[in-house]
Amino acid sequence: MDNYPSDFKSGFVAVMGKPNVGKSTLVNRLLGTKIAATSPWPQTTRKTQMGILTLENAQIVFVDTPGIHHAIHKLGERMNQEALKNLEESDIILFIVDVSQPPGDDDLLLANSLSQMRRSVPIFMALNKSDLEPDSVIDEHKSEFLSLIRTSNSTLISATRGDNLDQLVENLVNLLPEGPPFFPEDQLTDLYEREIAADLIREAILYNLRAEVPHSIAVRIDEFKDRDERTTYIAGTLFVERDSQKGIVIGRGGEQLKQIGIDARQKIEELLGRKVYLQLRVKVLKNWRNDEAALQLFGFRR
Repeated sequence: MDNYPSDFKSGFVAVMGKPNVGKSTLVNRLLGTKIAATSPWPQTTRKTQMGILTLENAQIVFVDTPGIHHAIHKLGERMNQEALKNLEESDIILFIVDVSQPPGDDDLLLANSLSQMRRSVPIFMALNKSDLEPDSVIDEHKSEFLSLIRTSNSTLISATRGDNLDQLVENLVNLLPEGPPFFPEDQLTDLYEREIAADLIREAILYNLRAEVPHSIAVRIDEFKDRDERTTYIAGTLFVERDSQKGIVIGRGGEQLKQIGIDARQKIEELLGRKVYLQLRVKVLKNWRNDEAALQLFGFRR
């Protein structure tokens, strides 16, 4: 944006919350397009991703972080480190909770993390999934959540239905500092198409393998090439930790891997707006979630 008002506002909003609370769903909804993988299962988001919402008077850069959780391997530790780092560096923290349920252990973990921050950052609490329970239940849970942290900024929302999202955006803009935009007005994310494609493949894996196996899978894009203006060729490798998992992912006669490929291809075609040829293979990389070299390979740096 070359010409912006003198009172234009811009800043980074760290989106935090326990796993599966609706962080990526909310960012996708606000941007009006799918840039982040979503699923009903925890730890869908593994890396930080920016979602850029540019308005006439402001630019909000949502930093969608991995869900902070009780880590059981080095991958989980790395994800927590990345999430906490983004909280410290943000202009606003958007704390998303599931108000259809009372606060749980993960919510207490997050609230404790906020209390230990070295830098004071404004906190806005978005009470998500407010459409799932009667008002009396929602009001009770809301009071319990607001008692966890010191903030006067909160609103009830539904990321899936769109309830009160305009109000949420207006409230966030009010808290932003004045300044020029950080990104061009037509840019929606900091990720490249190949990185989003990898996330959409992981999303397809999560939907097709609803057990522990999906969380032990890493996706690497080996080739991403536009053959012409209408077609793109993508080759990817799915890394699992054990030989038995490889068999599960491939399935009898290759049917499971084929279905994963079909589902992922459809989502990637929606993203790119052109025909996609997707080729997937499966390899074993033993115990990669606790292997420093493997974590570096997949981009999980210290």
